[in-house]
Amino acid sequence: MATKNDKKSRKRRSDERKAKREQAKAPGARPPKSKTREWVEAVFFAVVVMLVVRTFIFDLFRIPTPSMEKNLMVGDYLFVSKLHYGTRTPMTLGIPFTQIYVPGLSLPHGRLPAFSSVKRGDAVVFNWPDDQDFPVDRRTHYIKRVVGLPGETLEVIDKVVYIDGEALPISEGMQQRWSVYKTNARSRLSPPSLEELGVSEQWATQDPSVVVINGTEYAAREIEKWPWVQRVEPFVEPASSEYRGVLYPPSREDNTPDNYSPVTIPAKDLTFELTADNWAIYEPVISRYEGHVTGLTPDGQPTIDGQPASSFTFSQNYYFMMGDNRNNSQDSRFWGFVPMNHVVGKAVVVYFSWDKEKRLPRFRRLFTWVR
Repeated sequence: MATKNDKKSRKRRSDERKAKREQAKAPGARPPKSKTREWVEAVFFAVVVMLVVRTFIFDLFRIPTPSMEKNLMVGDYLFVSKLHYGTRTPMTLGIPFTQIYVPGLSLPHGRLPAFSSVKRGDAVVFNWPDDQDFPVDRRTHYIKRVVGLPGETLEVIDKVVYIDGEALPISEGMQQRWSVYKTNARSRLSPPSLEELGVSEQWATQDPSVVVINGTEYAAREIEKWPWVQRVEPFVEPASSEYRGVLYPPSREDNTPDNYSPVTIPAKDLTFELTADNWAIYEPVISRYEGHVTGLTPDGQPTIDGQPASSFTFSQNYYFMMGDNRNNSQDSRFWGFVPMNHVVGKAVVVYFSWDKEKRLPRFRRLFTWVR
C-alpha cells in the first residue's frame, strides 16, 4: 500500500516531466540533449583541450634508454615545457598524436615568444637531426643535456669537456667509466657494495689489478676509500678503428668519444670562413639545416647553390648535446649539432617513473624536478 510520501514523490516526478515537455514545445526552445550526444561532446571537448595543451604548452616524453642516467632513469615519464624556449608552431599537417601526416606538405612555421633561452645544463627534448627520412617535427624524439652553446668552441680531452679553453666540471648524477686500481690483483669488488653506490657494471681488463666500472664521480670517490683500492681514475677510450667514420665529422679519424677535436658551434648571424679543414664540419649543416645545395669545384673550392663560397652566415642557432651517461650515449659527438628549429622543449618534471625490472613505480621520483 502506497504511503502519502510515495504519492507525493510520484506526483513531483510527473510534474517535472510535464514541465520539460511543455518547455520543449515552447517556440524557439532547443530539444533536450540525449545521453549519447552529451558523451560525444564531452569527449570532443577533452580532445580539443588536450590537442591545444600538447601543441602549445607542454608535451609528454618517456625515457627509453640509459643515456641520461643517473639523473633521468629508463622508465621516467616527463612533462616537457614548450613555453620555455617558445612554442614551435606545427611544420606538417597530420592526425594528432600519430605519425600519420600529409607527405610533401610543409607549413610556414616559427616560434611563439619565449620566457627563457636555451642554457648550458638544460635537459632538452629535440627531434633527432640525423633522422633525415622524415620532416623535422616527425623525427624521433631525443633528450640530452646542453653542453655547448652557439658560437662557443668545444673540445674533449681525456674525458674532460672544455668550452672556449675552460674545463667544464662533471655535474652531479653524471656517469662515466672509471679505472679502479686494486692493491691486490686477487681482491674483488663486491657487487652488492657497488650496487649500493649505483654501480651495476664492471669489466675486467688485461691487467688483473685493474677493473673498469661505470658510475658517478661520487661513487668513484667512495670506492677510492676502500682499503684494497689504490686509486680511481677516469677510463679514457684508446684511439681505435672502432670509431673511424662513426663520430662527427667522419673525416676526423683520430677522434674518440673521450678525445674530441675542437669544433666551433654555429650561431645565428655568425659568419664562418669556409676552409678545406672545416668544410666537412659545416657542409652537412649548410645543406641539411640551412637549406642550400653544396658541392666542391674540381680544385676543391666549396660551392653553395652553384656559386664558389669562401664564407657562410648561419640563419639559426645550434647546440652541442651530450648524454649524462657519457660512455653510453649517442649524441652530438656522433651526429653533430642540433639546430634550434629541432628543439621541442625543456624537460621540467618527472611525473611518473616505472622500474621495469622490479615491476614497481619508483615512488621517490614522482613529481620531482628534472636536474
